[in-house]
Amino acid sequence: MDLLNTVGPLLQQVAPTIATALGGPLAGLAVKTLSEALLGKPDGTSEDIVAAISGADPEMLAKMKQVDTDFRLQMKKLDIDLAAIDQKDRDSARRREVETKDPTPKILAAGVVIGFFSILSILALHGMPPRGGDAILIMIGSLGAAFTAIVSYYYGSSAGSAAKNELLKK
Repeated sequence: MDLLNTVGPLLQQVAPTIATALGGPLAGLAVKTLSEALLGKPDGTSEDIVAAISGADPEMLAKMKQVDTDFRLQMKKLDIDLAAIDQKDRDSARRREVETKDPTPKILAAGVVIGFFSILSILALHGMPPRGGDAILIMIGSLGAAFTAIVSYYYGSSAGSAAKNELLKK
């Protein structure tokens, strides 16, 4: 089970540093950190972590915020810049697309965008079907997350905005 696809939006709000790490080469450390904080053991499964996050109460959310702060400090001590790693990853993907003139990313992006808005339109016009509603909600969530990733890929992320907000807060 992919943590980012299932609880990514919540993690982005509550623990953005850990959410960023989950999408890169430090995913293992981020999962271990979440597992220790939420489950009290370093080797919890993704399913266990998703269940803990999905059922989080305000106290658990506050704990996740603190864990995220501690994780950010740990990354700083180790001189690891997650934003730079994330930026390099996006840059290499964009460079590859330009150099190879591969249409695949554009085709996939178009498919996701068309699929996302088609499903939303059908639901708006016809409502939720009597059967299979859970599957449709999962599909909308996955397409919504993919849509967000596509917009970030082609138009940039809100990382700069988040950094500005952090500076203003301080």
